[in-house]
Amino acid sequence: MELYRRAQDGFDAVLAEVRPDQWDMPSACAGWTVRDVAGHVVWGQHQMRAWATGADYTERAGAPGAERPAVMAGEDPVATWRAARTASVATLTEETLARPTSIAGIGEVPLAAVVTLLTTDHVAHTWDIGHALGMDVQLDPALVAVAFDWARANVVRRPGFFGPELAPPTGADEQTRMLAFLGRAAWQPVPA
Repeated sequence: MELYRRAQDGFDAVLAEVRPDQWDMPSACAGWTVRDVAGHVVWGQHQMRAWATGADYTERAGAPGAERPAVMAGEDPVATWRAARTASVATLTEETLARPTSIAGIGEVPLAAVVTLLTTDHVAHTWDIGHALGMDVQLDPALVAVAFDWARANVVRRPGFFGPELAPPTGADEQTRMLAFLGRAAWQPVPA
């Protein structure tokens, strides 16, 4: 949970730096704007809360592969994200983290395993937004290690999830290698 909170804090910090005129710019996540990425991460918080509480959550607008998850971000994506985060984290107790949950493409796992999935999601999307907006995103090395380990064991390569693995440049650092594994060319600018 500590690493998950750190991943959320990193995402929050980058999101808070987005200027009003940047929300509809392309992100480094293929086909999604910065607002789309924010909406997807908000959706993930709602989904996590539903899994933790046993609620039925059928909203698909922000799910992986959704065409325009921006609708989940609302008019104030930072406030929407923070409210979703607060509501979700409040439900993550020792009891709920042990509850089995069925994840498409992965199978049935304890909710605690989903925390690692969402840690990876936050790490990747922190970079997707920051890199696209020209920020020097230096991800927490402990989070990079967790995300890389999770990805090596569970990555789903199909449209709307992760792209094909890329070959990182010779001598690339761990962050660049992890991002390349997730299909992100950290060494190249984002196409406009």
